[in-house]
Formats: sequence, C-alpha cells, structure tokens
Amino acid sequence: MKQTVRSPGSATIINAIATGFGSAFGIGLNIRCEAKSTGNSITCSNDVGADNTLMELCVEKVFNHYGIDKNEFGIDLKTESSLPMASGLSSSSASSNAIVKVTSSIISEEFNLNPLDDLEVVNMAIDASLDAGVTITGSFDDATASYFGGVVVTDNKNREFIIREEMEDYPILVYMPNFYSKSGDSNPERMKLLAPLVETAFGFAKNKDYFKALNLNGLIYSATLGFDSSIAIDALEAGAIASGLSGTGSSFVAVVSEESIDDVKESWAKYEGSVIETRTDNDGCMIL
Repeated sequence: MKQTVRSPGSATIINAIATGFGSAFGIGLNIRCEAKSTGNSITCSNDVGADNTLMELCVEKVFNHYGIDKNEFGIDLKTESSLPMASGLSSSSASSNAIVKVTSSIISEEFNLNPLDDLEVVNMAIDASLDAGVTITGSFDDATASYFGGVVVTDNKNREFIIREEMEDYPILVYMPNFYSKSGDSNPERMKLLAPLVETAFGFAKNKDYFKALNLNGLIYSATLGFDSSIAIDALEAGAIASGLSGTGSSFVAVVSEESIDDVKESWAKYEGSVIETRTDNDGCMIL
C-alpha cells in the first residue's frame, strides 16, 4: 500500500515562546510525505539531508499507539519539501504532521483500525517534536496552522484554540537569508524578558487584528534575537500590508497585495539571500 500526504508550513503572527500564547497562519509551501508498507522495519529519508530522528519518532509513536510490532510490519517514508528548513516557517510541524497522518492512514487501512482523528494527529506530532528537541513550546500554534490551514490563535501550554478560522487569500513573500536558525537552539529566557510587550501584540491577535500583531511581534523578536528589523520595515515602506520575523528566524514574511509584490521584492533586493513567492493556505494537511 502507498499513500502521500502534504502538509503546509506556517508563518508567525505571535511567537509563543515569551508567553505561552501564540498565533500563526498557513502558507503554501509544504512538505509531501510518500509512504508505503513493507514487510518489517521503519526506514526514513528526506530530500534536504536533515537528520531522520524526528521522522522515526513520529512513526514509532503511531506504531506504539496501535500496538504494531515493527518486526512484523514495516513502513518506508520519503519526504520532499518546498518549505525551507530551520527558517521559522514550521518545517518541523509540517513534517511531523504529514508523517503521523500518513502512517496512521496506512496502518488503519492495513489492519482495519480507526485512523487517528485530527487533534490526535496534531498532539502526537507535537509530542514527537518535543522528544526530538526541535521545538521549545510544543508549537501548538504552528502545528495547528499547518494541519488545519487558515489562521489560529492558541494557548500553547494547554493546547487549546482561542480562535481558528480561514485566512483571507493574500500573496505572501518570504525573505530567506543565507543562514539558518533552529528553534531548539534559541534562548527562551532571553525572549521571556519581553513578555509584557508580546502580551500587547497578542491582544491585537485576540481581537483579530492579525497584521498589527504580526508587525509588533516581528519587531520585538527581531530586537531580542538580533535580526535586522529593517528588513520588515523596508517591506512596509514598499507597500506590504504586514511584515515581520517568522518564528525565531531566520526568515521574514510579508503579507502583500497583488500590486505591491514587485515593490516589496525590490526593497529586499539589497539583502543577501532569496525571496520566495507563495500565498496563504486554508487547506491544511491532506491525503493526496
């Protein structure tokens, strides 16, 4: 049996590290996971040369949930990504969501069992990401924006939704510098120093003023983490609707109109790196 699942990345509105409350929205860059059943053992590979620990942990958690012995049943997984790794665009969440979902789907069909429901997939994927050390907060906001698409505002500590709704369709520009920044390597204590300011930004998100929240959050975390906030300000000056640091970097996102795409891209041309064009995503994680 063979199946393929795609799961999009997400962009940050509010980074949850400082307060435990976050917000994110789905974007049209994704990870595709192709899986097929085998006689025994778990084999994982990816197209970006990343460590396979997270992939293996995701599969093992699904096997354990169903009581499947990997010596008696196996699965082979391969991921392909249009989503930059270690860039603040929820690549770990997208990958773990896709892997847990496709593994559950194959096992449930092979053994005539019930597949995991949506939140079971998300929570199992988060648990694997925490075990792998690729997230600090568990990233319930990133994981659910990736899985469900649209925009979410969340209580990450309790893994609960405050808001979950579709995101208006906008072009999204992503500035990618020539270096990466892993979430698990960040200093959470430094980020928590600015919690009162992040709480102000989160207030905007709770009131669905997502773009104001994104702008303020980006400035706060850029200052805390040592990124150049001029990147976001240049985008705003060129006509972006909103712009800010995504996750703990290194990428910046800009929500733009069709008319401002070229102007914002031109404003970023002076920075070393690349610009990716995509759109908001309301489809989320799905079997193809």
